[in-house]
Amino acid sequence: MKTKYMQGTVHSQKEGGKRVKKILVIGSLNMDCMIETHHMPKPGETVLGNSVTLIPGGKGANQAYAAGKLGGRIGMIGAVGDDAYGRRLKGNLEDAGVNTECVEIICGGTTGQAFITVDEDGENAIIVIQGTNRDVTRDRVQKFAEKIRDSDIIVMQMEIPASTVEYVKDMAVEMGKTVIIDPAPAQRELPDSFWKGVDYIKPNESELEILTGRKIRTKQDIRDGARMMLDKGVKGVIVTLGEDGCMLVTENGEKSFETTKVKAVDTTAAGDSFTAAFAVALSEGKDCEEAIRFGQKASAVAVTRKGAQTSMPSRSEITN
Repeated sequence: MKTKYMQGTVHSQKEGGKRVKKILVIGSLNMDCMIETHHMPKPGETVLGNSVTLIPGGKGANQAYAAGKLGGRIGMIGAVGDDAYGRRLKGNLEDAGVNTECVEIICGGTTGQAFITVDEDGENAIIVIQGTNRDVTRDRVQKFAEKIRDSDIIVMQMEIPASTVEYVKDMAVEMGKTVIIDPAPAQRELPDSFWKGVDYIKPNESELEILTGRKIRTKQDIRDGARMMLDKGVKGVIVTLGEDGCMLVTENGEKSFETTKVKAVDTTAAGDSFTAAFAVALSEGKDCEEAIRFGQKASAVAVTRKGAQTSMPSRSEITN
């Protein structure tokens, strides 16, 4: 097993003479079953698939793995079953330099799974089976309070119980940590208190619709939806727009970021690669705008490859 917050092989614990901050991901680990097909089936339709592949995934694990490949000082809190999938998922993270001492093995539990259908345009549809991700409860996470205290940037998603995410957020805000929440899969009717004090959220357009309960069709809709999240207590909203880039909205205004045009093969890891690279850049002392651009570079590489963790770029691939 890697040592505590072990670095990736391409990056040191200092960037430009500054201490690189520690990132802690709290989230899901899934084994992805990826099915490739010509087009997505409509209700009642049966289509033929071209191939099926098992690939380590889960939004939390994807983000931790991607941050490790980019050289981040990265650890993870999560849970897997006492099965072959769980052992493979932990081992894969360790290979990327992620500290997994807080990824617990649940006896009798079943590791989470995701069934991902990808069409010939690289677009995907995903069904997630939570499995042991449900066991990442407040009580389980509370045991690792010192790990949270020892970290600087806390990254979470919504494939673990929302009550756990809010509990950790409150703890991290009180400790003065930077909190990033990737609100996927998005959930309706979360209380405003859930968002209070969060530094950054990164919804896409459909997730912003769910979070706000309003249609998102135009740039003005995006602005209005993002400002609704600011009113709930979020400090910065980064709305990702696929090939159209992203928009950052804060109380100081807004800014749009164009992205490099690439031929997408599989968009499964687009958001996770962005989130990981964004967190890594912040950990190295970059400002929010620089971190967004770094995230876009990582995402532009990831979508040109198949799979989740298998598509994550190394630092050299996005800096050269």
